[in-house]
Amino acid sequence: MSRTALIENVTAMLEDAGFLVSDRCAVRPKSFDVATRRDEDLLLLKILGNVDALDAATGAEMRRLGEYLEATPMVIGIRTRDEELKPGVVYFRHGVPVINPDTAYELFIEGMPPLIYAAPGGLYVSLDGDLLADEREERGWSLGRLATELGVSRRTVSKYEDGMNASIEVAVQLEELFDEPFSSPVDVLEGADDVRDADPTPSAPDADPDDEHVVHVLTSAGFTVHPTARAPFKAVSEDEDDPVTRLLTGHSAFTPAAKKRARIMSSIGEVAHTRSVYFTEEEENRESVDGTAIVSCAELADVDDPEAIRELIRDRAEAPSEA
Repeated sequence: MSRTALIENVTAMLEDAGFLVSDRCAVRPKSFDVATRRDEDLLLLKILGNVDALDAATGAEMRRLGEYLEATPMVIGIRTRDEELKPGVVYFRHGVPVINPDTAYELFIEGMPPLIYAAPGGLYVSLDGDLLADEREERGWSLGRLATELGVSRRTVSKYEDGMNASIEVAVQLEELFDEPFSSPVDVLEGADDVRDADPTPSAPDADPDDEHVVHVLTSAGFTVHPTARAPFKAVSEDEDDPVTRLLTGHSAFTPAAKKRARIMSSIGEVAHTRSVYFTEEEENRESVDGTAIVSCAELADVDDPEAIRELIRDRAEAPSEA
């Protein structure tokens, strides 16, 4: 299957599941293919045939954007260089959760989250340690008795009951012994933070030198500007007086490619509940493109009042929808 066909299949499945899906980010560079939302769940999705194509820089950018936009970065893919991705298993690449299309279907359409995750050394599950302790005590089994049944140490059983994750083989043994599942679902929609190493969000890149005057104006107008490196927009800007309000920000000469970016920014903004603004190097006879505000740098230079800059952006940018 071609990557284009895979993306079309995944987006159709998401729409069937009740997600609003943005236009495809058909520009470069790009760290994700589509933004998609259902209720409070906002996802930034990269869709790949071979998930090894996700490099460290792209993974870092996806995680940064997830923090800036309160979204979950995620990859849906089919295989690695060596093997097919197994259904029902969550993998990780550079801190980003990865699932295959069958797992995505079970999660989004059938409401069945995965129970297994891959980590160095094999496949693991997150155990409900309290339930395990209750079942063991109800049978009158000591820690040593259960340890003998499992072929592990008494201390290991104690750690399972304290919340340590177990191999899938141990999880199967426990289910057979007690006729009771002890596995807890992996919360993929929260980035699978419950099972992956909680590395800090990678540091943001420096702003492009060509964008420094735009960053300065936005900062002086009361925005915190987070530059991006591999996104259809140059930055995500947060209103310091209203942290819920965010801007997707672009800047360049207003070429046909820039107009295309402005349209994509508008589509992403509709899904992510943000406004978007594109700063141009020349005067334009338009105030917006599909809801993305168009503001020339000459206009910025003529405005000294920070609140006037904010009003200019608000007047021209389509307000984010909460629907």
